Amino acid sequence: MMADSIEHVISYWIIFQKFHAPALGGFAIVSHWLPMLVFGVSMGALADRFDPRRLIQIGMLCFMTASLSWSALFMTDSLQMWHAVVILVIHGMGSLFWNTPSQLLIHDIVGPVQLPSAVRLNATGRYLGLLAGPAVGGGILLALGPAHGLLLNVLIYLPLTLWLWKAPYGPRFRAGAPAPRGAVRGLADIVLTIRDVSGNRILASMIMLAGGYSFLIGNAYQAQMPEFARDLGHGDAGPLYSMLLAADATGAFIAGMLLETRGLLQPSTRTAFLLAMLWGCAIGTFAMVKSYPMALLSLFVAGFLELSFSSMAQTLVQIHAPAQIRGRVIGLYGMGALGLRAFSGVTVGVMGGVLGIHWSLVLSAGVLVAVITGLLSFSARPAAVGASSAD
Repeated sequence: MMADSIEHVISYWIIFQKFHAPALGGFAIVSHWLPMLVFGVSMGALADRFDPRRLIQIGMLCFMTASLSWSALFMTDSLQMWHAVVILVIHGMGSLFWNTPSQLLIHDIVGPVQLPSAVRLNATGRYLGLLAGPAVGGGILLALGPAHGLLLNVLIYLPLTLWLWKAPYGPRFRAGAPAPRGAVRGLADIVLTIRDVSGNRILASMIMLAGGYSFLIGNAYQAQMPEFARDLGHGDAGPLYSMLLAADATGAFIAGMLLETRGLLQPSTRTAFLLAMLWGCAIGTFAMVKSYPMALLSLFVAGFLELSFSSMAQTLVQIHAPAQIRGRVIGLYGMGALGLRAFSGVTVGVMGGVLGIHWSLVLSAGVLVAVITGLLSFSARPAAVGASSAD
Protein backbone atom coordinates (compact mmCIF):
# COMPACT_ATOMS: atom_id res chain seq x y z
CA MET A 1 0.00 0.00 0.00
CA MET A 2 2.93 2.34 0.55
CA ALA A 3 4.17 1.67 -2.99
CA ASP A 4 0.67 2.23 -4.35
CA SER A 5 0.46 5.53 -2.47
CA ILE A 6 3.92 6.64 -3.63
CA GLU A 7 2.88 6.06 -7.24
CA HIS A 8 -0.25 8.15 -6.71
CA VAL A 9 1.69 11.01 -5.11
CA ILE A 10 4.13 11.22 -8.01
CA SER A 11 1.85 10.39 -10.95
CA TYR A 12 -1.05 12.62 -9.83
CA TRP A 13 1.38 15.49 -9.40
CA ILE A 14 2.90 15.08 -12.86
CA ILE A 15 -0.53 14.62 -14.48
CA PHE A 16 -1.79 17.83 -12.86
CA GLN A 17 1.31 19.81 -13.78
CA LYS A 18 1.35 18.59 -17.39
CA PHE A 19 -2.34 18.58 -18.31
CA HIS A 20 -4.17 20.72 -15.66
CA ALA A 21 -7.24 18.57 -16.33
CA PRO A 22 -9.59 17.78 -13.40
CA ALA A 23 -11.41 15.37 -15.74
CA LEU A 24 -8.22 13.28 -16.08
CA GLY A 25 -7.96 13.20 -12.30
CA GLY A 26 -11.54 11.98 -12.33
CA PHE A 27 -10.62 9.30 -14.87
CA ALA A 28 -7.83 8.18 -12.53
CA ILE A 29 -10.56 7.28 -10.04
CA VAL A 30 -12.86 5.74 -12.66
CA SER A 31 -10.13 3.53 -14.14
CA HIS A 32 -8.87 2.48 -10.72
CA TRP A 33 -12.23 1.20 -9.50
CA LEU A 34 -14.26 0.32 -12.62
CA PRO A 35 -12.65 -3.15 -12.91
CA MET A 36 -13.76 -3.87 -9.34
CA LEU A 37 -17.29 -2.72 -10.18
CA VAL A 38 -17.59 -4.96 -13.24
CA PHE A 39 -15.53 -7.97 -12.17
CA GLY A 40 -15.44 -7.75 -8.34
CA VAL A 41 -17.91 -10.58 -7.72
CA SER A 42 -16.33 -12.73 -10.43
CA MET A 43 -12.94 -12.17 -8.78
CA GLY A 44 -14.49 -13.35 -5.52
CA ALA A 45 -15.72 -16.48 -7.30
CA LEU A 46 -12.20 -17.03 -8.66
CA ALA A 47 -10.78 -16.62 -5.15
CA ASP A 48 -13.27 -19.26 -3.91
CA ARG A 49 -12.14 -21.61 -6.68
CA PHE A 50 -8.38 -20.96 -6.93
CA ASP A 51 -5.47 -20.05 -4.66
CA PRO A 52 -5.82 -16.41 -3.47
CA ARG A 53 -2.02 -16.13 -3.23
CA ARG A 54 -1.59 -16.49 -6.99
CA LEU A 55 -4.30 -13.93 -7.74
CA ILE A 56 -2.63 -11.42 -5.42
CA GLN A 57 0.71 -12.00 -7.18
CA ILE A 58 -0.91 -11.14 -10.51
CA GLY A 59 -2.09 -7.88 -8.94
CA MET A 60 1.42 -7.09 -7.75
CA LEU A 61 2.78 -7.62 -11.27
CA CYS A 62 0.18 -5.17 -12.63
CA PHE A 63 1.25 -2.56 -10.07
CA MET A 64 4.92 -3.02 -10.95
CA THR A 65 4.13 -2.71 -14.66
CA ALA A 66 2.34 0.58 -14.03
CA SER A 67 5.24 2.07 -12.05
CA LEU A 68 7.78 0.96 -14.67
CA SER A 69 5.66 2.50 -17.44
CA TRP A 70 5.33 5.84 -15.66
CA SER A 71 9.08 5.83 -15.05
CA ALA A 72 9.96 5.17 -18.69
CA LEU A 73 7.61 7.89 -19.97
CA PHE A 74 8.79 10.46 -17.41
CA MET A 75 12.42 9.63 -18.15
CA THR A 76 11.96 10.16 -21.89
CA ASP A 77 9.62 13.14 -21.45
CA SER A 78 7.17 11.47 -23.84
CA LEU A 79 4.04 11.25 -21.67
CA GLN A 80 0.81 11.85 -23.58
CA MET A 81 -2.73 11.74 -22.28
CA TRP A 82 -3.48 8.38 -23.88
CA HIS A 83 -0.41 6.92 -22.16
CA ALA A 84 -1.79 8.06 -18.81
CA VAL A 85 -5.17 6.49 -19.63
CA VAL A 86 -3.63 3.08 -20.44
CA ILE A 87 -1.39 3.01 -17.36
CA LEU A 88 -4.25 4.01 -15.07
CA VAL A 89 -6.30 1.09 -16.45
CA ILE A 90 -3.43 -1.34 -15.76
CA HIS A 91 -3.20 0.00 -12.22
CA GLY A 92 -6.94 -0.55 -11.82
CA MET A 93 -6.56 -4.20 -12.85
CA GLY A 94 -3.88 -4.61 -10.19
CA SER A 95 -6.33 -3.35 -7.59
CA LEU A 96 -8.92 -5.87 -8.80
CA PHE A 97 -6.56 -8.84 -8.37
CA TRP A 98 -5.36 -7.60 -4.98
CA ASN A 99 -8.42 -6.62 -2.98
CA THR A 100 -10.90 -9.50 -2.69
CA PRO A 101 -8.32 -12.36 -2.65
CA SER A 102 -6.43 -10.58 0.13
CA GLN A 103 -9.56 -10.60 2.30
CA LEU A 104 -9.97 -14.35 1.81
CA LEU A 105 -6.32 -14.84 2.69
CA ILE A 106 -6.86 -12.95 5.96
CA HIS A 107 -9.62 -15.42 6.84
CA ASP A 108 -7.28 -18.33 6.03
CA ILE A 109 -4.55 -16.90 8.27
CA VAL A 110 -6.55 -16.14 11.45
CA GLY A 111 -9.86 -18.04 11.22
CA PRO A 112 -13.27 -16.75 12.37
CA VAL A 113 -12.53 -16.14 16.07
CA GLN A 114 -9.87 -13.48 15.55
CA LEU A 115 -11.38 -12.14 12.34
CA PRO A 116 -12.72 -8.80 13.69
CA SER A 117 -9.32 -7.92 15.11
CA ALA A 118 -7.52 -9.11 11.97
CA VAL A 119 -9.71 -7.05 9.64
CA ARG A 120 -9.13 -3.93 11.71
CA LEU A 121 -5.38 -4.54 11.99
CA ASN A 122 -5.18 -5.17 8.26
CA ALA A 123 -7.01 -1.91 7.60
CA THR A 124 -4.66 -0.17 10.03
CA GLY A 125 -1.66 -1.59 8.16
CA ARG A 126 -3.19 -0.39 4.90
CA TYR A 127 -3.51 3.12 6.28
CA LEU A 128 0.00 2.95 7.70
CA GLY A 129 1.13 2.33 4.13
CA LEU A 130 -0.99 5.23 2.93
CA LEU A 131 0.46 7.38 5.71
CA ALA A 132 4.04 6.49 4.83
CA GLY A 133 3.38 6.78 1.10
CA PRO A 134 2.90 10.56 0.87
CA ALA A 135 5.88 11.23 3.14
CA VAL A 136 8.16 8.81 1.32
CA GLY A 137 6.71 9.73 -2.07
CA GLY A 138 7.16 13.43 -1.46
CA GLY A 139 10.77 12.85 -0.38
CA ILE A 140 11.48 10.63 -3.39
CA LEU A 141 9.89 13.20 -5.72
CA LEU A 142 12.19 15.91 -4.38
CA ALA A 143 15.33 13.78 -4.10
CA LEU A 144 15.22 11.56 -7.20
CA GLY A 145 12.62 13.11 -9.45
CA PRO A 146 9.54 11.30 -10.78
CA ALA A 147 11.25 8.89 -13.20
CA HIS A 148 13.88 7.42 -10.87
CA GLY A 149 11.50 7.63 -7.92
CA LEU A 150 8.99 5.32 -9.59
CA LEU A 151 11.78 2.99 -10.68
CA LEU A 152 12.73 2.64 -7.03
CA ASN A 153 9.06 2.21 -6.16
CA VAL A 154 8.88 -1.07 -8.09
CA LEU A 155 11.16 -2.72 -5.52
CA ILE A 156 8.67 -2.09 -2.70
CA TYR A 157 6.22 -4.57 -4.24
CA LEU A 158 8.73 -7.41 -4.28
CA PRO A 159 8.70 -8.63 -0.63
CA LEU A 160 4.96 -9.41 -0.62
CA THR A 161 5.14 -10.94 -4.10
CA LEU A 162 7.97 -13.28 -3.09
CA TRP A 163 6.50 -14.14 0.35
CA LEU A 164 3.26 -15.28 -1.26
CA TRP A 165 5.12 -17.86 -3.34
CA LYS A 166 5.31 -20.37 -0.47
CA ALA A 167 3.26 -18.76 2.33
CA PRO A 168 1.54 -21.63 4.22
CA TYR A 169 -2.02 -20.42 3.62
CA GLY A 170 -4.67 -20.95 1.00
CA PRO A 171 -6.82 -23.90 -0.13
CA ARG A 172 -4.19 -26.63 0.36
CA PHE A 173 -3.69 -25.66 4.03
CA ARG A 174 -7.34 -25.39 5.10
CA ALA A 175 -8.56 -27.84 7.72
CA GLY A 176 -11.50 -30.12 6.99
CA ALA A 177 -13.11 -31.09 3.74
CA PRO A 178 -12.58 -28.59 0.92
CA ALA A 179 -15.53 -26.37 0.06
CA PRO A 180 -17.34 -27.13 -3.22
CA ARG A 181 -15.63 -25.39 -6.15
CA GLY A 182 -18.45 -23.51 -7.80
CA ALA A 183 -18.36 -22.39 -11.40
CA VAL A 184 -17.37 -18.83 -12.28
CA ARG A 185 -20.42 -17.42 -14.10
CA GLY A 186 -19.20 -13.93 -14.90
CA LEU A 187 -21.80 -11.20 -14.56
CA ALA A 188 -24.44 -13.76 -13.53
CA ASP A 189 -22.53 -14.15 -10.26
CA ILE A 190 -23.59 -10.61 -9.32
CA VAL A 191 -27.30 -11.44 -9.58
CA LEU A 192 -26.88 -14.75 -7.75
CA THR A 193 -24.89 -13.18 -4.92
CA ILE A 194 -27.36 -10.32 -4.48
CA ARG A 195 -30.12 -12.91 -4.24
CA ASP A 196 -28.13 -14.92 -1.69
CA VAL A 197 -27.54 -11.94 0.65
CA SER A 198 -30.86 -10.15 0.20
CA GLY A 199 -32.44 -12.01 3.10
CA ASN A 200 -29.65 -11.12 5.54
CA ARG A 201 -30.32 -7.64 6.92
CA ILE A 202 -26.77 -7.15 8.22
CA LEU A 203 -25.08 -8.14 4.97
CA ALA A 204 -27.50 -6.12 2.84
CA SER A 205 -27.25 -2.96 4.94
CA MET A 206 -23.44 -2.98 5.11
CA ILE A 207 -23.12 -3.57 1.36
CA MET A 208 -25.54 -0.68 0.68
CA LEU A 209 -23.60 1.57 3.07
CA ALA A 210 -20.32 0.74 1.34
CA GLY A 211 -21.86 1.36 -2.06
CA GLY A 212 -23.37 4.70 -1.05
CA TYR A 213 -20.20 6.27 0.32
CA SER A 214 -18.08 4.93 -2.53
CA PHE A 215 -20.47 6.06 -5.26
CA LEU A 216 -20.66 9.65 -4.02
CA ILE A 217 -17.18 10.34 -2.61
CA GLY A 218 -14.91 7.32 -2.10
CA ASN A 219 -11.36 8.62 -2.29
CA ALA A 220 -11.92 10.84 -5.35
CA TYR A 221 -10.75 13.93 -3.44
CA GLN A 222 -7.24 12.42 -3.25
CA ALA A 223 -6.79 12.71 -7.01
CA GLN A 224 -7.75 16.40 -6.77
CA MET A 225 -5.42 17.11 -3.84
CA PRO A 226 -2.91 19.14 -5.91
CA GLU A 227 -5.67 21.64 -6.68
CA PHE A 228 -6.92 21.72 -3.08
CA ALA A 229 -3.31 22.34 -1.98
CA ARG A 230 -2.95 25.18 -4.47
CA ASP A 231 -6.18 26.83 -3.29
CA LEU A 232 -4.95 26.57 0.31
CA GLY A 233 -1.76 28.39 -0.69
CA HIS A 234 0.58 25.38 -0.75
CA GLY A 235 0.67 24.25 -4.36
CA ASP A 236 4.37 23.39 -4.54
CA ALA A 237 5.64 19.78 -4.42
CA GLY A 238 6.85 20.01 -0.86
CA PRO A 239 6.13 18.84 2.69
CA LEU A 240 2.94 20.87 3.08
CA TYR A 241 1.42 19.19 0.01
CA SER A 242 2.43 15.76 1.30
CA MET A 243 0.95 16.55 4.72
CA LEU A 244 -2.49 17.02 3.15
CA LEU A 245 -2.23 13.60 1.52
CA ALA A 246 -1.08 12.05 4.79
CA ALA A 247 -3.57 13.70 7.16
CA ASP A 248 -6.48 11.29 6.74
CA ALA A 249 -4.13 8.28 6.73
CA THR A 250 -2.74 9.53 10.04
CA GLY A 251 -6.22 9.74 11.52
CA ALA A 252 -7.01 6.23 10.27
CA PHE A 253 -3.81 4.76 11.69
CA ILE A 254 -4.42 6.31 15.11
CA ALA A 255 -8.00 5.08 15.00
CA GLY A 256 -6.83 1.54 14.34
CA MET A 257 -4.32 1.58 17.18
CA LEU A 258 -6.72 3.19 19.64
CA LEU A 259 -9.72 1.02 18.81
CA GLU A 260 -7.68 -2.19 18.82
CA THR A 261 -5.82 -1.56 22.09
CA ARG A 262 -8.90 -0.26 23.91
CA GLY A 263 -11.43 -2.68 22.46
CA LEU A 264 -13.76 0.18 21.55
CA LEU A 265 -16.59 0.32 18.99
CA GLN A 266 -17.66 -3.30 18.72
CA PRO A 267 -19.19 -4.19 15.33
CA SER A 268 -22.74 -2.85 15.00
CA THR A 269 -24.77 -1.80 11.98
CA ARG A 270 -26.15 1.30 13.70
CA THR A 271 -22.71 2.43 14.84
CA ALA A 272 -21.33 1.95 11.33
CA PHE A 273 -24.09 4.14 9.88
CA LEU A 274 -23.55 6.91 12.43
CA LEU A 275 -19.78 6.94 11.94
CA ALA A 276 -20.26 7.11 8.17
CA MET A 277 -22.55 10.13 8.55
CA LEU A 278 -19.92 11.91 10.63
CA TRP A 279 -17.32 11.04 7.98
CA GLY A 280 -19.44 12.76 5.34
CA CYS A 281 -19.65 15.87 7.52
CA ALA A 282 -15.85 15.90 8.00
CA ILE A 283 -15.22 15.62 4.24
CA GLY A 284 -17.69 18.42 3.55
CA THR A 285 -15.93 20.58 6.14
CA PHE A 286 -12.57 19.97 4.44
CA ALA A 287 -14.00 21.11 1.11
CA MET A 288 -15.33 24.36 2.59
CA VAL A 289 -12.50 25.58 4.83
CA LYS A 290 -9.97 28.13 3.61
CA SER A 291 -7.47 27.58 6.44
CA TYR A 292 -4.66 25.07 5.94
CA PRO A 293 -4.62 23.96 9.62
CA MET A 294 -8.40 23.45 9.56
CA ALA A 295 -8.07 21.45 6.35
CA LEU A 296 -5.50 19.18 8.02
CA LEU A 297 -7.74 18.73 11.07
CA SER A 298 -10.77 17.92 8.93
CA LEU A 299 -8.85 15.29 6.98
CA PHE A 300 -7.45 13.80 10.20
CA VAL A 301 -10.96 13.43 11.65
CA ALA A 302 -12.21 12.01 8.35
CA GLY A 303 -9.47 9.37 8.37
CA PHE A 304 -10.28 8.38 11.96
CA LEU A 305 -13.95 7.96 11.10
CA GLU A 306 -13.36 6.19 7.78
CA LEU A 307 -11.27 3.41 9.28
CA SER A 308 -13.78 3.03 12.10
CA PHE A 309 -16.87 2.53 9.96
CA SER A 310 -15.28 0.78 6.96
CA SER A 311 -13.45 -1.86 9.02
CA MET A 312 -16.62 -2.39 11.06
CA ALA A 313 -18.71 -2.90 7.92
CA GLN A 314 -16.18 -5.29 6.41
CA THR A 315 -15.95 -7.28 9.64
CA LEU A 316 -19.72 -7.72 9.74
CA VAL A 317 -19.74 -8.89 6.13
CA GLN A 318 -16.92 -11.42 6.69
CA ILE A 319 -18.52 -12.79 9.87
CA HIS A 320 -21.98 -13.25 8.37
CA ALA A 321 -20.97 -14.42 4.86
CA PRO A 322 -21.79 -18.13 4.26
CA ALA A 323 -18.55 -20.12 4.07
CA GLN A 324 -19.26 -21.73 0.70
CA ILE A 325 -19.74 -18.37 -1.04
CA ARG A 326 -17.51 -16.18 1.14
CA GLY A 327 -15.44 -15.03 -1.82
CA ARG A 328 -18.51 -13.98 -3.82
CA VAL A 329 -20.02 -12.11 -0.86
CA ILE A 330 -16.75 -10.31 -0.14
CA GLY A 331 -16.53 -9.59 -3.86
CA LEU A 332 -20.01 -8.03 -3.78
CA TYR A 333 -18.98 -5.92 -0.80
CA GLY A 334 -15.83 -4.92 -2.67
CA MET A 335 -17.95 -4.07 -5.70
CA GLY A 336 -19.82 -1.58 -3.52
CA ALA A 337 -16.98 -0.37 -1.30
CA LEU A 338 -14.40 -0.11 -4.10
CA GLY A 339 -16.00 -0.59 -7.51
CA LEU A 340 -18.58 2.16 -7.13
CA ARG A 341 -15.73 4.59 -6.48
CA ALA A 342 -15.51 4.73 -10.26
CA PHE A 343 -18.57 6.98 -10.20
CA SER A 344 -17.06 9.22 -7.53
CA GLY A 345 -14.59 10.19 -10.23
CA VAL A 346 -17.62 11.69 -11.97
CA THR A 347 -19.36 13.21 -8.94
CA VAL A 348 -16.17 14.82 -7.59
CA GLY A 349 -13.75 14.94 -10.55
CA VAL A 350 -15.79 15.53 -13.69
CA MET A 351 -18.37 17.68 -11.89
CA GLY A 352 -15.41 19.49 -10.33
CA GLY A 353 -14.47 20.59 -13.82
CA VAL A 354 -17.93 22.20 -14.10
CA LEU A 355 -18.69 23.50 -10.61
CA GLY A 356 -15.20 23.59 -9.10
CA ILE A 357 -13.83 20.81 -6.92
CA HIS A 358 -14.84 22.52 -3.66
CA TRP A 359 -18.52 22.71 -4.57
CA SER A 360 -18.60 19.25 -6.13
CA LEU A 361 -17.16 17.71 -2.94
CA VAL A 362 -19.50 19.69 -0.64
CA LEU A 363 -22.56 18.65 -2.65
CA SER A 364 -21.44 15.01 -2.77
CA ALA A 365 -20.94 14.99 1.01
CA GLY A 366 -24.36 16.52 1.60
CA VAL A 367 -26.10 13.95 -0.59
CA LEU A 368 -24.17 11.16 1.15
CA VAL A 369 -25.32 12.24 4.62
CA ALA A 370 -28.91 12.34 3.38
CA VAL A 371 -28.62 8.87 1.82
CA ILE A 372 -27.11 7.35 4.97
CA THR A 373 -29.86 8.93 7.07
CA GLY A 374 -32.40 7.16 4.88
CA LEU A 375 -30.53 3.85 5.10
CA LEU A 376 -30.29 4.13 8.88
CA SER A 377 -34.03 4.74 9.14
CA PHE A 378 -34.78 1.85 6.80
CA SER A 379 -32.46 -0.60 8.59
CA ALA A 380 -33.99 0.25 11.97
CA ARG A 381 -37.53 -0.72 10.96
CA PRO A 382 -37.13 -4.54 11.24
CA ALA A 383 -35.62 -4.17 14.73
CA ALA A 384 -38.73 -2.27 15.86
CA VAL A 385 -40.99 -5.25 15.04
CA GLY A 386 -38.85 -7.89 16.68
CA ALA A 387 -36.21 -8.70 14.13
CA SER A 388 -32.90 -10.23 15.16
CA SER A 389 -30.82 -8.13 17.54
CA ALA A 390 -27.55 -9.51 16.15
CA ASP A 391 -26.51 -6.02 15.06
